[in-house]
Amino acid sequence: MKNLLLLTLLLAGCEQPVFSQQSVPPPQSVQAPPAGGALEQLGDEIQASRRTAITRAVEAATPAVVSINVIEVREVRYRDPFADFFDQFYGRRPTDRVYRQQVQGVGSGFVISPDGYIVTNDHVAGNATLITVAFPDGTQLPGTLVGTDPETDIALVKVEPEEPLPYLAFEERQDAIVGEWAIALGNPFGLFEAAEPSVTVGVVSAVGRDFPVQEGRVFRDMIQTDAAINQGNSGGPLVNALGRVIGVNTFIYSRTGGNVGLGFAVPAWRVERVVEELRTRGAVDRSFYTGLNVQPVSPRLAEALGLPEAHGLVVRSVDPDSPAERSGFRPYDVVVAVEGAAVATNDDVMQELVDFRAGDTVRLTVVREGETLELALRLAPTG
Repeated sequence: MKNLLLLTLLLAGCEQPVFSQQSVPPPQSVQAPPAGGALEQLGDEIQASRRTAITRAVEAATPAVVSINVIEVREVRYRDPFADFFDQFYGRRPTDRVYRQQVQGVGSGFVISPDGYIVTNDHVAGNATLITVAFPDGTQLPGTLVGTDPETDIALVKVEPEEPLPYLAFEERQDAIVGEWAIALGNPFGLFEAAEPSVTVGVVSAVGRDFPVQEGRVFRDMIQTDAAINQGNSGGPLVNALGRVIGVNTFIYSRTGGNVGLGFAVPAWRVERVVEELRTRGAVDRSFYTGLNVQPVSPRLAEALGLPEAHGLVVRSVDPDSPAERSGFRPYDVVVAVEGAAVATNDDVMQELVDFRAGDTVRLTVVREGETLELALRLAPTG
């Protein structure tokens, strides 16, 4: 290591003029500090350089970022261990006592219209009985839950402002770009209620990240970012350098509970569609009818059907005069993909159909007697 350091110093020294020990090096010129006017000009240049695309985006977005304070009622089941003993002793079945208790929570959100519509997460406000929205200028207004969509973890809240509110626009020109600046705004841990939001900056690390269904939530096409997202940031906006919303900060992946640079946001294009449905209908209607009755392929079924592996969903029956019958489905067809994505369980199908509604047509890949087919299935309204 010492030899390497010495070599480095020597190589660096080779770029300088070489003088013998006997020679006298020429005098070094010393630059005088700038005079008064030049010093002020230098200060102005440095001051101007402090304002970047990021600072401008933050300045534009900050007034529209809010804290969401909620109270919800949760049912808590409690089993008395002494009651268990007596129940067992007297041969009675132990019963749980159910208590209802108020729980306070906090998250973030952002205004999307001057008349007071606010986007946040379902897990922030979806079960709230009381909502209070705190703005950066200190104003606090009661909020009303317009609608919520647990599947995509998006909720829409409404306040009634006296004057038009500053609001954020969704990025509609293109999807988030891997490597572009990602700015997360919100209220981490509820520390700064009714104050300007905290700002963290990173990049878009990846797009199109998919996760298994978790408690009914479908996290697909998620934006991954290394901008620090912590508890309380949920529901806040992820904006680009133009100050436009590219996603809604939703969750982090962490083994310690703290931020490790793996944050995920619902993409803006999905949020915008869900919000429009919540605003006009109060809910997202994903109900539809196909006439297909399916079950996962078991190893025994795979062997009986001559399949190389137990994969996909086998059609048990097809309702007469149903969309499935009209699309050409038959019993014992094996559905192996939806819209080109492999499926093996009902949860897989749920993931692939999260953006589809009644009236849409879905492409399904089917294996029938060893032959692979593509069938187009139109989703019919229920009822």
